[in-house]
Formats: sequence, C-alpha cells, structure tokens
Amino acid sequence: MTNQGPDFSLPRKIESLLAALSKIYANDGETALQEIVVNAQVRINEATSVQNDWGREIYGHAIYLVVPEPIYLKIVKAKDKIQARIKTDINSHHNVQDEYIDGVFLEFEEVEDPDWRKKSGRLLSGKRYVLPETEKRIWGDSGYRLFLSHKSEVKAEVAKLKEELAFYGVTCFVAHEDIKPTKEWQLEIENALDSMDALAAILIADFHNSEWTDQEVGFALGRGVPIVPVKLGQDPCGFIGKSQALPCTWETAAKEITKILVKQEKMMDAYVQSVRQCSSWDGGNKLAEILPGLDRITSQHAAALIDAFNINDEVSGSFGFRGSKPHVWGNGLVHHLTRLTGKEYKYTESGHILVE
Repeated sequence: MTNQGPDFSLPRKIESLLAALSKIYANDGETALQEIVVNAQVRINEATSVQNDWGREIYGHAIYLVVPEPIYLKIVKAKDKIQARIKTDINSHHNVQDEYIDGVFLEFEEVEDPDWRKKSGRLLSGKRYVLPETEKRIWGDSGYRLFLSHKSEVKAEVAKLKEELAFYGVTCFVAHEDIKPTKEWQLEIENALDSMDALAAILIADFHNSEWTDQEVGFALGRGVPIVPVKLGQDPCGFIGKSQALPCTWETAAKEITKILVKQEKMMDAYVQSVRQCSSWDGGNKLAEILPGLDRITSQHAAALIDAFNINDEVSGSFGFRGSKPHVWGNGLVHHLTRLTGKEYKYTESGHILVE
C-alpha cells in the first residue's frame, strides 16, 4: 500500500480567495493590489511548514504570484510589504482548519527577449555583451585578442601564425581550429568578433570571394577596432582598400603584425608581459625586433620595460636588448627609450638600466 500525504483544502480554494480579494481591494480603492491578484499566475508549494499544536498538525503553504514585468517593476521596491499584506489578507478571509498561508512570493513573468540589452539604451555602440566565461573560453586569461580572418585553404599556415603570435603576447582566434565541436559555430564566431581587440585579414588570392571573410572584416569596421590587412598574395580592396597593406611573408608575418599592433596600449601591455616572461637569449633577441616599431611610449610602459630588463637575465643578456650587436639585432633598449622619451639612459656596472 502506498502512503499518501494529507489531502489539503486551502490550495484548492486559492483561486476563489484571490477573486474575493480582488473585490475587496476594488472597494477599498487599492487598485495596485487588485492589479497584482488579477494578473498573477499562481503556483503553490504545499506543506512548506508544519506546526504541532498539542498533537494537532497545522500545515503552512507557500504561494508564488507570477506577475507581468510592467507590474513587477512598479511594485518591486515595496515587494516585501505587499507580500506580507496579501499573506495576511488571505489568512484573514479563509476558514480552512489546520491550514494557513505561511508565505506569499511575488515573481516577474519570464519573457525571452534577445534584444533586452539593446533596448536598455546602455549597450555600448557596436558591441554585443559577451559573458565573461565565454570570453575566457575563447581567449584565455590574458593577451591581446586578435581575430585572424582567413580562407580555409591556408588554415595550416594560420594555425602556425597563431602559435608564433602567442610568443609576443597575442592571443588569436582561428575559426577552423578554435571552435569546439559542441558549440554552434556561427555563434562562437560572433562571440569572438564581439570581444576581439583587433582583426588581421590574411589576404591571399581570392580572399574577398569568401562570404565569411568579407563579413568578418565588415564586423570589425562596424565595431571600429583596428584592422591589419596582411598582404600574402592579394592587395586590400572593398572597405579596407584604402588601408595600407602590410607586406610580409609567412615567416615574418607574426613579427610585422606585432609591430603594427604594439602601437595599441593593450598590446603594449601584452608585449611587456612577454618580455618579463622571456626564457632565453634567443627569445630576447626576437622580442627586441619589435622595439623599432614603437613610435611612442608612456612613462609607465618605459618603466615596465626597464624593470623587465633589470630583473630578467635572459632579456638583459640578449644582444637585441643589450644592443651589443646592432648590425644584427638592433641598437638595444637604451637607444629606443632615449629616442622615444628624449631622456638619457645608461647601463650601470651591474648591467642594469638607469635614467640619468
């Protein structure tokens, strides 16, 4: 035999009790309360509390009144007071023994509205909100975010370019490589486009014949983020036709793209972090090749580069940052800091850099 719980009466009477309250509120001129009970969808949780009164069990039920959003927004600041009032009124007008309402909870009706951010009037122009966890999945925790727009014919080369750019502090999105099988691919591309810092258009032959590459470029233009046309077989045309193409080879593309991007403050942050984390003299030499691309520098970034030089022996020991083989690796950090800031810098006996 199956044990059955008590057969409650009060939940079955809620509709008639709300109808009675509607009339009472109308008679008293309390139209706001009447509007709530008339428009609410009712959900009841039975026996949410039980009291024992001299061997007699008394059961309390919870009522959830789901009201349309316009009503909820009008009463939200007084919600606690209204909930308590409706609870008291229901308990005052029913005659069911051993049952009562122990809580009334107002909720707003959930309506799916994909454009709610735009309708708020607070959405930043040209950018859709991307959840932090989505950004982390796409881009990781750090780095300058670069969307690599390319045709599938060169996906292997672009995947290698992504790895090479990571050395300089650039985190790349490569659609064919980065979209997870469980994710709807178009939405994932849109999330990457909405959260990128810049876009590099890998211009091979017939780049503009691809529907997707032109849309990606158009998306970047609409958002106003930097676009780097990388000339690897085709000149830029269309909306980016007026842009100066970056001539390079696949072997030099990562370095040349970084030289362009490092003019952006966020990219400079990522570059400085890569200098701090440099783990070899060869790496220091490669990173030093970016220095000639700097056309300005903030005092904070200058100080951060000096600090990275002074604490990282792999950087200070490299020809590129030391400037000890200028014909091969350039004139070194001191030269470029002086060029950019107008201040004089020198090496100490211990090999550190100081400003005079």
